[in-house]
Amino acid sequence: MAHKPKPQLSSYKPEQIRDGIFSLNTRRFGTVAESLIKILANASWGQNINHDLYDAKEMKRIEVKFSRALASNKHTIKDDNILEQIINADDKARMFNAKDWKKHSFDCNIQQIKRKEFEILYYGIFFADKVQVFKITPQQIDRKINYSDKQHKGNIGEGQFHINNLTYQYHLDNFLEIELTYAQILRKLLLLQKAGKLKTRILAVILSIVTANENY
Repeated sequence: MAHKPKPQLSSYKPEQIRDGIFSLNTRRFGTVAESLIKILANASWGQNINHDLYDAKEMKRIEVKFSRALASNKHTIKDDNILEQIINADDKARMFNAKDWKKHSFDCNIQQIKRKEFEILYYGIFFADKVQVFKITPQQIDRKINYSDKQHKGNIGEGQFHINNLTYQYHLDNFLEIELTYAQILRKLLLLQKAGKLKTRILAVILSIVTANENY
């Protein structure tokens, strides 16, 4: 029986990369976001488990936190619609473009932030049409962005902030670093693959993104 050839990134479209990213579980989604920032910041993997990446040139620890922009569900799950809501659950139907943020109610939670463990925080939002990357220092993570250091009871030094319809414009005006289309992201990954600089572990995650839906 002939083996099915392994998929190559060059055979996929940007929209498939996007759809796969929106379908990933939280941990795998975080791995992809960390890999993207590693490329953009020309950083290496973190020196310990308390931060994600490390900038050897600037000698700075980097933390990475991303979220996916999804329009709020229009219907609350109740006893009389629970099966319907489960069957019709589809994140792709709730995606929206960045320019349409005022038309949709959304809430992106940037959480588990430990300000003493990094010098730079790259955070961002995956929209339907692009990825927006923001950059902030621990000193800037304060009440101006509605930061709360009371995320979980007993977790001292750990907090969160929300990017939503009320706060999004402030982040755009003050902390936006770069915007990338999914075509640009795909090209960056292709360049790394051709140069042999894309680790096997990361390549496996990325390939699983674009093949998951095809095998469904």
